[in-house]
Parts: sequence; C-alpha cells; structure tokens
Amino acid sequence: MMGDRDFRTTIQTALSSIGKELQLDIDPKNIQTIHLQEVVQCLRRSYFDRIDPVEIERRGFNELLSGLLRKLEYGSESKEFEIDDIKLKGQTDMIVDDVIMLFRPAQGELENPIANDVLYLNACLWIYDKTEGIVVYITGDRKETTFSLTRNKKMFEEVIRRVRVLNNLLKEQKAPILEPSVECSECQYYEKCFMKKKNSKHVDIGEMLGMGKFGNKG
Repeated sequence: MMGDRDFRTTIQTALSSIGKELQLDIDPKNIQTIHLQEVVQCLRRSYFDRIDPVEIERRGFNELLSGLLRKLEYGSESKEFEIDDIKLKGQTDMIVDDVIMLFRPAQGELENPIANDVLYLNACLWIYDKTEGIVVYITGDRKETTFSLTRNKKMFEEVIRRVRVLNNLLKEQKAPILEPSVECSECQYYEKCFMKKKNSKHVDIGEMLGMGKFGNKG
C-alpha cells in the first residue's frame, strides 16, 4: 500500500494480461488437434478445460517463465506430429545446438525431474526429431538444477496413447477417469472429482468438555 492506493488489483490484472498473451492457444472445438501439455497433465483437467473451463488466478511471475523464454532469440516455434488423423502439437522453450531445452520454476533444488516434465521433454524430442534434451529448474533465488534426457520410444508411445484417449473421450463427451496426484488439492476442478471443499471451523474444546459456560466453578 502506497498512501491510499492499493496496487494489488493492478498487479493481478497485469499478470493476468501477460498470462493470457503467453498461454496456449487451444481451440476447444478442434478435438483433432491435441496439445502436448494437455496429455502430460491430468487428462480429466484437460477435458474440463475444453468442456467447462474455470479460469484460475495467476499467482506469480514464475508461472510465465516458459512463455517469456519462447519470445527470446532462441525461442522455438510450435510443431505438429501426426498420429493418424490427429495432430499432436507441442512447443519447447528453446533449441540450442540441436538440444531441446525446457525451463521450469521450482521451490527448491530437486533430486529428480518432475514426471510430467520428463514426458513433455521426451515428446518434444520426437516432435522436433532431436535426440537429446535438458530440463532446467530455476528457484526464486536463481539457483538452477539441470537434468538431461535421451529420447525414449516407449515413453513417447504412452503419450500417443493418452492423445488417442483424450480425443476419443472428447468425441464421446465422457470425462476421463480420476488420476489422483498431489496437484489435485490445488486444481480448480477439485469439486468435480472429489467432495466439496469445506472451510475449517473454530471449535472451542473447553465448551466441548463442559469447561466453558457450564463448566466447574471454583
């Protein structure tokens, strides 16, 4: 707060505007084009994003990292990989000396890469016809952890399977099965999959034990 001015709304609006500019341009009606991000994350979430979307608030600048990097000199253009009559569309952050590069924000230094990022990076290696890639995790204090990957066919076949599953379910208007993970609690569709979130209530333990209004009097 500076004086009587509250800049929170202005900051949130700015982040939202940048985010909309950089976010994936997915046409929900074009189910023959599936985006890579849709199949490496929870398919149920991707389904609802197309069928009954709920906008989420962008919480920080780190969420925009990949989108901003793609605008730089080494930023890559999106590319498509044909799977029968379906197109899988992906985009890496950078390609330097034939190496695919992904950049992701992280809370701290990681011992292993995040599974979704490995699937995404491996799929990019096939989409762009490259053999090696790296994913770089960057913390808020600019510490970085890097993992390298050589493309794996079986892992890409799993991505292709998920592309077909999502395409079929969109055709049939059927929600995918639950894929429980640690990300569920923060998902905007949590209540579509599980129970409604409840606000915690304050409970006076003293009153419960008869020590409040009607408790013993000394």
